[in-house]
Amino acid sequence: MIKIAITGNIASGKSEAEKILSEKGFKVMDTDKAAHKILNASLAVKEEFKSYDVFENDEISRQKLGELVFSDKKLLKKLENIIHPLVKEQIQEFFEKNSNEKYVFVSVPQLFEAGMETMFDKIIFISAKDNIRLERLMKRSGCTLDYAQKRLSAQMPQNDKIQKSDFVINNDYSIADLEKQLASILKQV
Repeated sequence: MIKIAITGNIASGKSEAEKILSEKGFKVMDTDKAAHKILNASLAVKEEFKSYDVFENDEISRQKLGELVFSDKKLLKKLENIIHPLVKEQIQEFFEKNSNEKYVFVSVPQLFEAGMETMFDKIIFISAKDNIRLERLMKRSGCTLDYAQKRLSAQMPQNDKIQKSDFVINNDYSIADLEKQLASILKQV
């Protein structure tokens, strides 16, 4: 089994790549979705952030928590220290469950920040210009420019990640172009 990570900074097009690969019949895991489930179920997160205004109806509000941690790097690190090990466990379970597949794909936005790159045989990095990602993020989440910029700046720069990746997709254009670039990479893997 060849384990392939799909990574890229926020709003670069990872979800679209996941969708394309799923439609082609590949097994794809989205660690963002896994992290959201972990966040909702984690007593450790609730305990760690109980003194902050991040709750709505006794549940953690992802929006409130995001606004808090993306404004405070120490709190972001605390959250990541709880979430990342649990996400790694789920990735391992995904590998075991799909061990008979020739290729498996895992979308990991914070692949390098979390030190998960060693779990994979190949890394596909999806890049997009900052202004395009800002626009996509604000449109998708309805957030302010200030909040969107904080989210973008909380991640390792794209150029640093490109240097550590096996393949790079420029996703400044259309979904059809993204699909074409993915198909080209699949032939090389």
